[in-house]
Amino acid sequence: MLIKKRMSSPVITVPPDLPIMQALDIMKQNRIRRLPVMKNGKLVGIISEGDLLNASPSDATSLSVWELNYLLGKITVDEIMSKDVITVDENTPIEEAAYLMDENKIGGLPVVANGELVGLITETDLFRIFLELMSARQPGVRVTALVPDRPGELDVITHAIAEAGGDFLSMGTFAGDSSTNRVLTFKVRNLEEDKVRELVEPHIEQLVDIRTCCN
Repeated sequence: MLIKKRMSSPVITVPPDLPIMQALDIMKQNRIRRLPVMKNGKLVGIISEGDLLNASPSDATSLSVWELNYLLGKITVDEIMSKDVITVDENTPIEEAAYLMDENKIGGLPVVANGELVGLITETDLFRIFLELMSARQPGVRVTALVPDRPGELDVITHAIAEAGGDFLSMGTFAGDSSTNRVLTFKVRNLEEDKVRELVEPHIEQLVDIRTCCN
C-alpha cells in the first residue's frame, strides 16, 4: 500500500506570519493537529497542536492575563514551527512512513510529488490502516498462535482453513519469543471457533488466543 492511497488531501496550510492563536483556531475548527507552513508555494515548516499549546512569552510568569494574551497574539507561526521538515514521496510504501515517524518521534509527515505538497500522512491514518489490515470491524474467528519459523508453515495452516471452507479476512506475523518461531495472528469467517481450533492446533507450537469477534 502506498501513501498516496491513504494520505489526507487536499492539505490545510498556513503562512509563516499567521498569529499562533489563529493557527490554533484553524486546527480546532477542522479537527486536525498539525499544519504545514507554506511561503510562496514552498513548504518551509510544520507546526503541531502541541507547539501552539506550549508557546508562551519567556517572561510570562510576571505578566497579567491581559498582557499575556496580548503577547501571545503577537507570536507568529514562524517563531515556533519546526523548520527541518521530514517529507515523504507519495509513492512511498506506508510502512516506510510509519518507520520514519517512529524513528523521529513525530506524528505526521507532509507528502510531496515532484517537489510539491500534495498531502499529509498522520498517526491517525496509520491507526485506521492497522484496523483495516486486521479486519477489526468485521466479524470472524480471531487466532493468535506461536508457529515454527520455517518455510511452508503458513501454507499448511492456510490450506487447512481453506479446504474446510474458511475465508481469511486478515493475517499478520510478528516476532516470536525466540529465533525459531513467529507469532501468527489471523481472522477467518465461515467457520466456528471450535472448528478453527481443531484445524490449527496440529500445526502450531502454542495457541495463544482464540476468540469469536462480532464487531
